[in-house]
Amino acid sequence: MYQWVETEDSREYTEDGQVKTERRYSYNPEWRSEIVNSRNFDREIGHKNPSAMAVESFTATAPFVQIGRFFLSAGLIDKVDNFKPLSLSKLEDPHVDIIRRGDYFYHSENPKYPEVGDLRVSFSYAGLSSDDPDLGPAHVVTVIARQRGDQLVPYSTKSGDTLLLLHHGDFSPEEVFLREQKSNSMKTWGLRAAGWMAMFTGLSLMTRILYTLVDWFPVFRDLVNIGLKAFAFCMATSLTLLTIAAGWLFYRPLWALFLGCLALVPIIVARTRVPAKKLE
Repeated sequence: MYQWVETEDSREYTEDGQVKTERRYSYNPEWRSEIVNSRNFDREIGHKNPSAMAVESFTATAPFVQIGRFFLSAGLIDKVDNFKPLSLSKLEDPHVDIIRRGDYFYHSENPKYPEVGDLRVSFSYAGLSSDDPDLGPAHVVTVIARQRGDQLVPYSTKSGDTLLLLHHGDFSPEEVFLREQKSNSMKTWGLRAAGWMAMFTGLSLMTRILYTLVDWFPVFRDLVNIGLKAFAFCMATSLTLLTIAAGWLFYRPLWALFLGCLALVPIIVARTRVPAKKLE
């Protein structure tokens, strides 16, 4: 549905020694598949959206999905997600109030110049089981699962994990496991990066009280800000390395020891830079 969408643009500025935030809002109509609640807008007057859609998005799944003579379990069916847009070029307008333009059916006075509240509908498909003159060749997938009769179901490993893989394309078992290993590695590093960012943000917020105490002294304030950011960066890095080392302690002890030593580098450097107290 064509709806108003609010965009927030914020910037921070300093006034009378205090950091303030200025927020500006802009409104533009866009096609959205979900309802945008205009009641949450900063300025709803003149930007009001309908409260419901006449047609909502949904996914229709065949009750039985097969690869050859084998039926897929629900977990495998959910992995068939390579949706492609359905071409409507050979279809006629289904109703006098419905206009076809490209791969969309429009409920609008003029699809080129839509108004808020206008609707458009498109269709997508996935998991084509056989060649079709209009839709194209059948989809090829590679599945690793347990065969139980004529069904492909999850396989329980000795470690208690569940193995149920589906990849789009023709791959050997070795290639599938290599792709899974790369995917898991990327997810792991993504979680580590997110953990570091969470630690850095938390430490920055905790030490902000010190920045507030010197907020009235511009030069000193900037120096303190740089020092606090450096402290938060070093601490977040050390804590992240220690967390990774703890997870690798039983599986990669040498790497865990190396990361543990690396995490102590900022502390050691800080200790060496502190001048020793003179003996009286």
